[in-house]
Amino acid sequence: MTEEKWGQLRTRLLKTVGQNNFTTWIEPLEFNSVDDGVAVFHVPTNFMGNYVSQNFADLILHEFSLSGVSVQRLAFRVAANSPARPVRQVEQPSEPFAEMQAGGSQPQQNQDEAPARSVTSGASLSSKATAAAPMETLQAAPLDPRFTFDNFVVGKPNELAHAAARRVAEGGPVTFNPLVLYGGVGLGKTHLMHAIAWEISAQNPGLNVLYLSAEQFMYRFVQALRERKMMDFKHLFRSVDVLMVDDVQFIAGKDSTQEEFFHTFNALVDQNKQIIISADRAPGEIKDLEDRVKSRLQCGLVVDLHPTDYELRLGILQTKVQLQQKTYPDLQIADGVLEFLAHRISTNVRVLEGALTRLFAFASLVGREIDMDLTQDCLADVLRASERKITVEEIQRKVSEYYNIRMSDIIGPKRLRSYARPRQVAMYLCKKLTSRSLPEIGRRFGGRDHTTVMHGVRRIEELKSTDGQIAEDVEMLRRSLES
Repeated sequence: MTEEKWGQLRTRLLKTVGQNNFTTWIEPLEFNSVDDGVAVFHVPTNFMGNYVSQNFADLILHEFSLSGVSVQRLAFRVAANSPARPVRQVEQPSEPFAEMQAGGSQPQQNQDEAPARSVTSGASLSSKATAAAPMETLQAAPLDPRFTFDNFVVGKPNELAHAAARRVAEGGPVTFNPLVLYGGVGLGKTHLMHAIAWEISAQNPGLNVLYLSAEQFMYRFVQALRERKMMDFKHLFRSVDVLMVDDVQFIAGKDSTQEEFFHTFNALVDQNKQIIISADRAPGEIKDLEDRVKSRLQCGLVVDLHPTDYELRLGILQTKVQLQQKTYPDLQIADGVLEFLAHRISTNVRVLEGALTRLFAFASLVGREIDMDLTQDCLADVLRASERKITVEEIQRKVSEYYNIRMSDIIGPKRLRSYARPRQVAMYLCKKLTSRSLPEIGRRFGGRDHTTVMHGVRRIEELKSTDGQIAEDVEMLRRSLES
């Protein structure tokens, strides 16, 4: 097996796993040798060796076979200081997150060596972690290199969460413990969690940062019970400097897991170690979560990521367009397309980003400018699924309740300011939140002409930039209607 043949094999792996996975996990591998059916690689960290062996071993073995090289196992060794110590030898890829101790395939630690703590954020490993192979490997979820603070678009709905995440990531004295980020799907919780982990590891490479999902925490706990390794489990989880648990709602209703999480939480807080949690709703609203766990989560800073508003969605799209144009530099996007998408896809940022990615790929394949016609053809299914179900009647009712006037006054002919301004707000929301045309909206407001509706919409748009109260009213009503 030569370096040239490994280079050819790497080229095939790039096509299979994609650029991001290749850059993060395959490219750092340094091929060493093939001896007695064992392919030996040098890796910069234990974490990388374990992750590659769990997620890409089968694929690498298959590529070796296609190249005519007889390889039955992969061995990963930390290159610095200890070339003879294997991280792990793999014949078949093991089940993800299923290894508390590598058994026969993991070498025993010298008794003179103190147990080393792994930094398991996926961003980096401390010198303490790479100096000696730990007796037990605490495998964490990998971090997405795209999810950094630099790539996070800040707007009014998420500015407090972003500021709190930044503050925690800066390190220093623990002020918010725990920091709890909660909100619906696709609002940026996981992005902020990953960004915190990247930033902490960059600012303080000596800290042990553990990021994983609540489901992974539960799985490791159950495995430790089954294998009678609870003391090892407790030691590993309570020796980290920063514990980050994503989607904590998944442990609700699982009594034993909640109890262990509660004790782990207390032990880390007692040591003044930082804890960061995310959930899909406020801790007090998570059904079947024990009161004592709710109480612990609520004792820190609990921050809500609100549903995105139009301005934030437009900002996210503009940022993503800049990234897409690095891949597709020749593609042009027509005026109005981003504004259209920001209006129509309002509930989930992931869907919004996915729609933009699809749009650029489709335009590249057919060789066309991204205009409104292409957008509607390419994203017909997404636009149908995202079509708002808000009705004109619902908007009229919400506005009348908000301003404490009768619905008949919203629709009726009275032109008193106390009725006219709410009526214009309702018209504005009907235009922005429904697919109804101006003439249709006018008919729903007592048979008014479409020019009256147009005037009302323009008036509210003007007032939003000059009258803070109107801007707040419109935003509150929008959130209430979209929730």
